[in-house]
This record gives sequence, structure tokens and C-alpha cells, in this order.
Amino acid sequence: MQRQGSIGGSAAIRIRVTGGVLLVAHLAFVAWFTLRPLDVPWVMPPNLHPLAGIRSDLALGWQQGVRRIVEGLGLLAPLGVLLPMVHGRLAVSPLASFLRTTAAGALISLGIELLQTAVPGQVVDIDSLLLNTAGVGLAHVAFVPAARAWLRRRKDRARRGSVRQEEAAQGRTPTIPRVGIAP
Repeated sequence: MQRQGSIGGSAAIRIRVTGGVLLVAHLAFVAWFTLRPLDVPWVMPPNLHPLAGIRSDLALGWQQGVRRIVEGLGLLAPLGVLLPMVHGRLAVSPLASFLRTTAAGALISLGIELLQTAVPGQVVDIDSLLLNTAGVGLAHVAFVPAARAWLRRRKDRARRGSVRQEEAAQGRTPTIPRVGIAP
């Protein structure tokens, strides 16, 4: 019996479902974290100049700058692993997978930044868009190729172990000479 799916039967379904559940949970957390109204006495103007906010944070001290960079990289970084996990393919071009995942992360980050324009206390920041996209790409490069290689090796081992030996020949197939061939 041939298994369906790119990984094989129920394993592929379990991986995709797990990835989907984790993806929805992470996106719900990100929406809550980034789109909740803030009570602040004043609001900073939007930052539309790339890397200007990071430069100003680094000018205040390296701890502030590093904290901002790590927060920006980490917010959407799990999408770099969860999006390919939901896709569930093992045999895919690494470059195409990286580009597709990073583009999806950039679009999600852009959507969040656009939705923040309607939320009191939240400000649009181009640096967040850049850092979130870079975080998705870094997480993808760090984990997905190794995980796919491990799953491919596991699949090959399982396939080699489940290949049955061909049955030994039992002689010629018996024929009945009196039976003619049908017209």
C-alpha cells in the first residue's frame, strides 16, 4: 500500500496540523501584543526612515539598541519555522522555500504595521518591519534545512526497512492445454 502525502501518511498530517495550530496560536499572540491600545500621555511620530529608530536607540546605549533589535527579530521569528511546517513538503528548493517564507513574513509584518495605524498608542515603525522580516528569514535558515534533511533521512530509513524481499520463484505458471484462447 502506498502512503499518501509528501512525508508519509499520518506523520505528514500530524506535522501539518501541529504546525497549523502553533501558527494560529502564535499569530493570535502577536495580534494581542502588537494591536492592543496603549495608555500613553503622548505618541511618538511614525518612523518611516529605515534604521533611524535603531540608530537612536543605539545612541541611548548599547543595551537599549540590542534589546530593540532582539525584540524585533524575535517577534515573528517562529513564522520562519511554522510556515514551512504547515506547508509540509520535504522535497522543495531551499531558496524557493526561504523566499516564500520571508515574503510571507514581510507581508504579515506589513499588515500588522498597517493595522497599528488604527490603534491608539501604537505607532508605525519601518524598523519593526525590517527586523521582523529578518527574524523570519534567520529562523528559517537556522532550522528548516536541518529539519528537512533529518526528516528525509528518517523517511529513507523507514522506506528501506519496509521494503519486502521479492518472493522466490515457484516454477512455471501452470497452463491447461485444452483451453483455447477466447476470440
